Amino acid sequence: MPFWYQSTRWWAWLLFPLALVMQCISAVRCYTYKKGWLKSYQSPLPVVVVGNISVGGNGKTPFVISLCELLIKQGYKPGVVSRGYGGKSGTYPLLVGQDTIGKEAGDEPVLIYKRLNIPVVVDPVRSNAAAYLAEHCDVDVIITDDGLQHYALQRDIEIVVVDGKRRYGNQHIMPMGPLREPVSRLKTVDYIINNGENHVGEFTMLLLPSECKRVDGQADILTLESTQPVNACAAIGYPPRFFDTLIKQNFILQKKIAFADHHAYTEDDFKQFETTIPLLMTEKDAVKCTGFAQPNWWYLPIDGQLPDTFTQPFLEKLKQIKESKC
Repeated sequence: MPFWYQSTRWWAWLLFPLALVMQCISAVRCYTYKKGWLKSYQSPLPVVVVGNISVGGNGKTPFVISLCELLIKQGYKPGVVSRGYGGKSGTYPLLVGQDTIGKEAGDEPVLIYKRLNIPVVVDPVRSNAAAYLAEHCDVDVIITDDGLQHYALQRDIEIVVVDGKRRYGNQHIMPMGPLREPVSRLKTVDYIINNGENHVGEFTMLLLPSECKRVDGQADILTLESTQPVNACAAIGYPPRFFDTLIKQNFILQKKIAFADHHAYTEDDFKQFETTIPLLMTEKDAVKCTGFAQPNWWYLPIDGQLPDTFTQPFLEKLKQIKESKC
């Protein structure tokens, strides 16, 4: 909602009672799990929860990919757990494979699997997915893509990803604002990752675009003159970030369309674009369009660059947790 990221309007206070109810429900759920009144799953493996306290695209998935790449370089065997938002499978838990599509598993799990080729398990109940990973897959650390508020899964490390520009908007709880939990929740997490900006007490992650790739899977690399027009689309939490990235890469955007987050693309969605002009999309969009992609459709991979000030203490902490669980 645009008004979430503006000064609080007078009429927004009409939503305050609903926001208060949401905050109370969230606080009660958290308290009852911590007290053990509600059952939660404790994995024999270290569990790292990557989430946020606000809705919308904050950069969690690029961070999860970069974190897994870091762990793989260090000799770990990570597995990823996801709720699979936007997907629907006939059975759960769902182990993502080569033939799994976004309509079954959701966009992010398919993207993560194709990028990393590591075990990715989807289940609306993330604790069930974590249990499946620990029992059936060759992994030694579990990473959850989102799930900070899923207290049915006990965690060893909590990481929150924050949008460096939008941050927490008007700092109110939904539906009055974008927050799932109050800002005070950040005092209890282990690390705060700031997507794109410098902020005291937070670790800055830079998102670096690489060379464009064809959506249909062919190996050609896209080369465009800065004066050549392109079209663009995005179905992510915050599409302007993608469009701004393209502009910074010297692409000239002739037409840009933002779809709803997790939009299930069909061929009809692209009839509004001129076919002779290259079309650029996000990697998350591309996994849903492979089957009907045209040769001049491209996606822009994004890599997260994590600072040593974060990676070193994180790896040390993870090592200690793993040793304590052995």
